[in-house]
This record gives sequence, structure tokens and C-alpha cells, in this order.
Amino acid sequence: MLTDDRDLILIGLGANLPSAAGTPRQSLEAALARLEQEGVVIVGRSRFWRTRPVPISDQPWFVNAVAAVGSPLPAAELLDLLHRIEADFGRIRSVPNAARVLDLDLLSHGRQVLNVPPRPLVPHPRLCERAFVLYPLREVAPQWRHPVSGESVAALIGRLPGDQVCEPDVL
Repeated sequence: MLTDDRDLILIGLGANLPSAAGTPRQSLEAALARLEQEGVVIVGRSRFWRTRPVPISDQPWFVNAVAAVGSPLPAAELLDLLHRIEADFGRIRSVPNAARVLDLDLLSHGRQVLNVPPRPLVPHPRLCERAFVLYPLREVAPQWRHPVSGESVAALIGRLPGDQVCEPDVL
């Protein structure tokens, strides 16, 4: 559990289709290992969460997690690395919210606020709306506060819509 978020980099992980690494859960484990191979230090991570797709659809449920990492890479370079890893796992970007073998999101990069399109947008523009981000984030960094609003992760969770299902993934 991490308590100081000034330099904390948070990455969201998700998958709902198998990849060459195996099941979605195995893909997330392999993605974390790949991040370490690329010089990113995993300093904390949540357990895995089973989540219904957002928006609700008939695609398979996701496995999600959040990792706190250390990296000297600036936000744009780290996001490029995340996209390269997704592509190496077979991620094909088609339509928004499509099923995927791997999704790696840069949720926050310390206290930075970057809002100059096309990318990166930091903090992630939709992280406040997603149970599959906020519940695992709370496990990793319970004292984290949104860099723009200053709101706590607990307050953000309290405002989530009731239709999002996010539960610990047990084997």
C-alpha cells in the first residue's frame, strides 16, 4: 500500500480476450513482467478484479488491475511504451470499448496535469467514471487524490453509477 502520490505513476491493466500469453489474467501477469523487462519498476499492485464491460455489452467480462510504478520516462514516452506492449500482445484498435487482449492505460503520472491533445491526457480523462479503475486504485494507493479536483479515491468511488459491477477475481 502506497501513501505518497506526488511521484506516483499509476497504470491500469485490463483484458477480456485471451492472448498468446494465455487467459486475460495470464496476459496481465505477462504484461507486468514485460513492463519490468522494459525498465519500469512495479512498486505496488492491486489484486485482480472481475468487471462487467463499460458500457454494458454482451462481450466477455474483463479482468482488471492497477499497478503503481516507477519510471524515469516522461508521460508521452511511457504511454508509447504501453501502446507498444499492447501491440506486441496482439491488441488491435478498432472501435471504442471493443473487447481486447490487453489494455494498458496511463492513469496518472505523479501530480502532472497534461491536457494537450492528441495525447497524452494525464490524468486519464475517464478514470473517475470507472469502478474497474477506482477499486483497484484504492488498494494500491488509498490516499491518492485526483490531480485536478483534489478529490480522494474514496469520494470518487462514492459517486460511481450503480450499474458498474466490479468484484475481486478469485480463482
